[in-house]
Amino acid sequence: MAAAPPSIYTPIQNYHNLRCRRKTNFFSIPILRPKINFESVKNWNSEVNNGRRKRINVLGGGEIEGSSGVKDELFVSFFREAWPYFQAHRGSSFVVVMSSEIVDSPHLDPILMDISLLHGLGVKFVLVPGTHVQIDKLLAERGSESKYAGSYRITDPDSLGVAMDAAGRICIQIEAKLSPGPCLSGIHRHGENDHWHDGVCVSSGNFVAAKRRGVVDGIDYASTGEVKKIDVARIRQRLDKGCIVLLSNLGYSSSGEVLNCNSYEVATACALALGSEKLICIIDGPILDECGRLIRFLTLKDADLLIRKRAKQSETAAHYVKAVDQEDLACILYDDSSDTIPSPNGNAFGQVPKFKNGVGFDNGDGIWSGEQGFAVGAQERVTGLNGYLSELAAAAFVCRGGVQRVHLLDGNIGGVLLKELFQRDGVGTMVASDLYEGMRTARVADLHGIKQLFLPLEESGTLIKRTEEELLESLDSFTVVEREGQIIACASLFPFLEEKCGEVAAIAVSPECRGQGQGDKLLDYIEKKASTQGLQKLFLLTTRTADWFVRRGFSECSMECIPEERRKRINVSRRSKYYMKKLLPDVSGIRLNGAFS
Repeated sequence: MAAAPPSIYTPIQNYHNLRCRRKTNFFSIPILRPKINFESVKNWNSEVNNGRRKRINVLGGGEIEGSSGVKDELFVSFFREAWPYFQAHRGSSFVVVMSSEIVDSPHLDPILMDISLLHGLGVKFVLVPGTHVQIDKLLAERGSESKYAGSYRITDPDSLGVAMDAAGRICIQIEAKLSPGPCLSGIHRHGENDHWHDGVCVSSGNFVAAKRRGVVDGIDYASTGEVKKIDVARIRQRLDKGCIVLLSNLGYSSSGEVLNCNSYEVATACALALGSEKLICIIDGPILDECGRLIRFLTLKDADLLIRKRAKQSETAAHYVKAVDQEDLACILYDDSSDTIPSPNGNAFGQVPKFKNGVGFDNGDGIWSGEQGFAVGAQERVTGLNGYLSELAAAAFVCRGGVQRVHLLDGNIGGVLLKELFQRDGVGTMVASDLYEGMRTARVADLHGIKQLFLPLEESGTLIKRTEEELLESLDSFTVVEREGQIIACASLFPFLEEKCGEVAAIAVSPECRGQGQGDKLLDYIEKKASTQGLQKLFLLTTRTADWFVRRGFSECSMECIPEERRKRINVSRRSKYYMKKLLPDVSGIRLNGAFS
């Protein structure tokens, strides 16, 4: 018998040796990294010598021994695995803020190349490059000193001139790098096409309205600006015409002044205003736990609690707590459902009332109050005293405002955008609202709600009828989704520990809640629950819903694949079909119970 192929996963070694700022202490999460990483299709080494074995460069992820057939199989496998991600990301709007350390590094070129690739696949991008490193260098070259206070630079006339120079240089550099488009080598065999020679259209302009920060606590910030308004309509117009929108750190006042704004404040304000699906922060290191391991996922609740714990040591954390608590107070003062305006991605911006273009609110007398975005940087970030806490605070801030996902990515990793967006578990840290909000283990009080979900499915023959005693006996195996006191969905998992497999049963969603992804969330939850119990496979019996499960990775199997204990209880007269799914190792870092202990 041939030996089983080795696992494609291997533990990360010496991850803490990566160049980064001081490590941030988070809870420990075991991490696995694939031996073969798909970076981008264009990095394939196509050298083949009459089918003989060669050392193949696999998408930039290192060379492996293999033949042209191996390369072809990997190539095909990549595209098929990436298919659902192509579908999911096409037409989405991503705001990408690149730290000034990455902008000033050789990693910028491949990142922009991958942004161009993703743009060609239908992703809409707004790019916000950081500038503080470049500004500090130019000031030092001109014999001037950088001055900071809190999260902001004090922008005197010299600093403003330098900020304008730095912003101009960086924008021109990015425009130049995006202009060529993809490499045309070898593509002519598919025929001529005028679109091959089109570069990426980059659009920039006065999209950011700002106001002077003014004098705060006796400090005159001079020409430092705060974001007042994002011109959403014109940005969307450019995105819909196929352009990548490029925003700088410069904002423009109503009196015609140029103001130096914080890049992260611009990016977070833009993500909130656009209602973008993602804010992506490309930084110069990973987010690590106290053991030096990558943190792959934080719920908004976890991130918020962590930041609050640091409020006494970190000015950025204190700034976050103040901004968030002000918003929560505003929600109480404006407790009126008519003031809730849904964002373009379908989420309601519940925290901040009376939106103007998605950011901030008017207090009634024409004076804008509160932060419009979240400023990151200044002395705390320059010194790296608190690791990447500043970026984490910005992530939590926009997550609270309605942005679905925030990704914190280490720009030193080759192909980091592609690896994060086209692999199930990614390579960075994701901050999101609780993916399983409202899900919990069923209680006795839920029996009536569960029976109401089952009733129409039992009448149609989709589910077998269960007595109340049977439901009560198996209640601990049920997971329910509760919304506003009502049970809107449920599912059950029955583990067979000796066989390391489990049965998925009784997935039911309330008719008025179908089409909202509740079934997918439940199945995902059940799969993660099974993984935590050490199960390697899931199986199910169905008569009417095979198509739904096949699309989610289940394959038909024979009755002999079912554990013997379960086979004895099968009602063969129903002529159910049997389906099974092999569970992949879960290295996402997403926990079923997200609260800190």
